[in-house]
Amino acid sequence: MADDTAAILIIGDEILSGKVADENARFLIGELRALGVALRRVLVIPDVLDEIAAAVRELSERYAHVFTSGGVGPTHDDLTMEGVARAFGARVQRHPELERLLRVHYGERLAERDLRMADVPDCAELVRAAQTQWPVIAVRNVYVLPGVPEIFRRKFTAIRDRFRRDPFHLACVYSRDEEGRIAGHLDRVAAAYPDVAVGSYPRFGGDDWRVKITLESKERARVERATAELVALLGPAVHRVEN
Repeated sequence: MADDTAAILIIGDEILSGKVADENARFLIGELRALGVALRRVLVIPDVLDEIAAAVRELSERYAHVFTSGGVGPTHDDLTMEGVARAFGARVQRHPELERLLRVHYGERLAERDLRMADVPDCAELVRAAQTQWPVIAVRNVYVLPGVPEIFRRKFTAIRDRFRRDPFHLACVYSRDEEGRIAGHLDRVAAAYPDVAVGSYPRFGGDDWRVKITLESKERARVERATAELVALLGPAVHRVEN
């Protein structure tokens, strides 16, 4: 598999039922794009142990990086750690360093169930960063992150640079003509530049332009050439170009 692909696994009945709106996938989509990582899949599943294990196993095999969100607290429906362990044939055990951190953090407020947050797969790695005292739990290429958006963002930001790859290069062409009139030109450019992703996004109701066309690749020169060819094909239909 390419080393710049990723998947996001959102775990939680509350997301599927609409009781809680997911914020973490949206945040991570932007972060991964900025880092040059191609997000290939976003999957939302319930708090069901077998489904967690199956999804983690599948995504881990198909993509270079997998990020989970949710299911890592002290309550009965927090099943992510056990699901990740089952996906790799591992056992869940209490990690002494995580237990120490929890005891220091909670002090006299510590409840016995809080210590469940120190239970991780026995093959887990603690990924530490200077920006936070709390390490990120990683099992192979799976990074287990909490569902609380503020903590999710903090933990990912602390380790984000380990995922940095070559950046994407993007150009946008705005067309005055509608999609049907320019579709043949898009076909021609997409066929001539298979390494450049060509996207077409119509807008209804605007007076200045009707379609936003994006051209994207990790090869800047290819984006520039494909954009120049498309602009020439569109001719006076071009409203503006952004690089």
